[in-house]
Amino acid sequence: MTETTNTAKTAVVYHSGYGHTARMASAVAQGASAVLVAIDAEGNIPENAWATLAAADAILFGSPTYMGGPSWQFKKFADASSKPWFEGAWQNKVFGGFTNSASINGDKLNTLEYFVLLTGQHGGIWVSMDIKPANVKASKRDDLNRMGSYIAPMAQTPADASPEEMSAGDLETARRYGARVAVVAAQLRAGRAQAR
Repeated sequence: MTETTNTAKTAVVYHSGYGHTARMASAVAQGASAVLVAIDAEGNIPENAWATLAAADAILFGSPTYMGGPSWQFKKFADASSKPWFEGAWQNKVFGGFTNSASINGDKLNTLEYFVLLTGQHGGIWVSMDIKPANVKASKRDDLNRMGSYIAPMAQTPADASPEEMSAGDLETARRYGARVAVVAAQLRAGRAQAR
């Protein structure tokens, strides 16, 4: 999909335990021209951030994968989203997500599936990846989509590596995915405007 100027309002809401997911969130936000909303160590977002999410055309979820799923801080945010769920406030918004863990597998798929289900509960529209996996012998650590994910970006960072040591390919995959989500949201927004 061709990257175009983003006319959609996009927000990235994420929790990061050690800075790796925050770096990935920044890459996604750069691609989407999005506002970053950080979930704090207690699982809360600023009160005014709920209005940011309500006004967004697209919302991207981000969390590290801990013990086979998203962090408890992200789950607390997800539970708190029951108020917009009850009001139907996020219906027909565009959604995406991303995750990072220390292991190559790390059960990251469970985290992404959690995000997809949360999207479904809100009546949202999920955007998948459009980057083919790097899965040949010549593939390297900094290739695009080296994790071979189709649902959304996955990153892998060794447990003893700093956020600065993250794979450039993982971050570029995240950036391109953010751009894709923003383009889809902008196209949907334009289509709705024409239908009026």
